[in-house]
Amino acid sequence: MTNIILGAAALGLLWAVMTMGVYVTYRVLDIADLTVEGSIVLGAATSAIALSQGVPPLPATILAFLTGMLAGLLTGILHTVLKIPPLLSGILSMIALYSINIRVMKGSANISLLQIDTIFTPLTNAGFSQNTAVIIVGLTCCLLAVFVLFWFFHTEIGCTVRATGDNPHMAHAQGINTNTAKVLGLVISNGLVGLSGGLIAQYQGFSDVQMGTGSIVIGLASLIIGEVLLGRRGMLGKLLSLIFGAVVYRVIIALVLKLGMQPTDLKLFTALTVAIALYLPHLKEMLAIKFNFSIGGRRNAASK
Repeated sequence: MTNIILGAAALGLLWAVMTMGVYVTYRVLDIADLTVEGSIVLGAATSAIALSQGVPPLPATILAFLTGMLAGLLTGILHTVLKIPPLLSGILSMIALYSINIRVMKGSANISLLQIDTIFTPLTNAGFSQNTAVIIVGLTCCLLAVFVLFWFFHTEIGCTVRATGDNPHMAHAQGINTNTAKVLGLVISNGLVGLSGGLIAQYQGFSDVQMGTGSIVIGLASLIIGEVLLGRRGMLGKLLSLIFGAVVYRVIIALVLKLGMQPTDLKLFTALTVAIALYLPHLKEMLAIKFNFSIGGRRNAASK
């Protein structure tokens, strides 16, 4: 059981990087960006093909980040230049990336990384277990991403991105180029998603063109679980809650599989988890209003 939880936590840390990318678009820009389902595969495909061609693990992982940024740039151009709605822009990018990802993998639907050194290999060679090595690398990437995002969103440019997401009309009235802010947010978001894809491919030992299916829902589930359990307490608290939510989500998945749930039911379980998590804040608000109303009514009756 301990190994199962450690494995789930290790994988959760890798997915947490993707969750941070989802946070940038979903919470900061207020856009549901479906590019994620293609850019995570693009990052995985890029790192896999680079590793198979003899590129060292660290540059291959950085390439995954850069190609993810290109995917976000594509969506940003579709939305801001061609004036296509953001949801449809993400869908178009996701569809286009399916073909692009196969071309990146040289016409193959998957690439194996067996017997190829990955970014985790130096740690495993140093005596660490596979799960421990993944946790060290994953936690390092997560904390680095938290630091960079926290710093960026407190810079002048980062504040323009946040202002654009909060109220684009007011931001535009204040002289902010909202189109540039949206493109920048999408580029950063999908860069993180691509990085996550590169790490996940190296962890699982292969890249597959279908591995991104449902990734946006996984990211939303992790984001919402973190917010529900830890709340939204400042930018730093929000970013750290994403890591916690991604790990908790993966541990829950591992436990329900251990209890006998069929792997084919995971998508349904994830959808239900997101639906319940989205409803919980509203339920909490309703109960609070009802409780306060009930207390107030009793006080009024007592005063009479």
